[in-house]
Amino acid sequence: MSTSVALIGAAGHGAWHLRAIDALGERVRLVATCDVQPGYDYTDHRRMLEERKPEVVVVCTPPHTHLPIALDVLGAGADLLLEKPPVLSLADHRRLAEAARGRVLQIGFQALGSPTLPLLAERVGEVTSASVAGAWWRPDSYWARSSWAGRRGRDGALVNPFAHALMQALAITGIRPPWTLSLDRYRVRPAVEVEDTATLRLTAPDGRAVFVAVTLCSAEFVPGDITVVGRDGTAEVGYAQDRLDGEVVPGRVGLLENLLDHRDHGAPLLVPLERTEPFTALAEAILAAEEPVLLDPARLARREDGVEIPDAAAMIRRAAAERAHFREIGVLP
Repeated sequence: MSTSVALIGAAGHGAWHLRAIDALGERVRLVATCDVQPGYDYTDHRRMLEERKPEVVVVCTPPHTHLPIALDVLGAGADLLLEKPPVLSLADHRRLAEAARGRVLQIGFQALGSPTLPLLAERVGEVTSASVAGAWWRPDSYWARSSWAGRRGRDGALVNPFAHALMQALAITGIRPPWTLSLDRYRVRPAVEVEDTATLRLTAPDGRAVFVAVTLCSAEFVPGDITVVGRDGTAEVGYAQDRLDGEVVPGRVGLLENLLDHRDHGAPLLVPLERTEPFTALAEAILAAEEPVLLDPARLARREDGVEIPDAAAMIRRAAAERAHFREIGVLP
């Protein structure tokens, strides 16, 4: 018998989830789509839950709306696939965990279904560090797409577009609080309150470390590759493409499919809420940090659709290779 599924947040990235639902064929029945934008079955998720009574709900809404919607879904007796990041504070994380007792809750860090993860131990041995290098381009329209985009306490390159890379590095190293955190964050637009360019260094008491260097202001694309160092070697992980040392590893497991396997056959859940607690702790610290430095327009290049940091990709690669903040290597003030 197929499982009834509904999608809340069907516009935008929700289209990706619609394709994932469709790919599961007769195993699922899509009973409702919901979005505040017109053109879907419902604009009110509470009414949808009451009238359609889905068994599983996928929530793909802005991060600051996740908790109240998730509480409504769980309260209606449905299991839940909740997009990343699940919540933005440890207090909300604990509240969500309590509400999810007796229900299935999977978090949408889909890269944690990558087949590269179980291969790392045999490739590098005990992991000691992971370094992320990511250089993307986001135009002006990206920051104007919604009222919450670029707003302090709700958004930022580290906790939103590069959240998958950050979570992947945490999972690879196994680092959990307590830790030592240092940040170096910048922005190129006065109206945007959060970082578009940043480095992050995270160190555990036993010496394990995560370093992240990312930007959304690069003409050259660097996907967010992760250099993993272990006691017995080094490996390069392309988390988005399931690459390990340049070779694609087949076998990624979809998170909705895994949730259904857990419901139907007791398969282990790939991304239970507790696995993402280190990310929530880190996101809370990032969002509470001082406002990022506004870069001098004189060192930037204006494009028709946005603002570019010249040689941003080289800057990102160097910072990640040296595990050094931009300010430490003198490439940004």
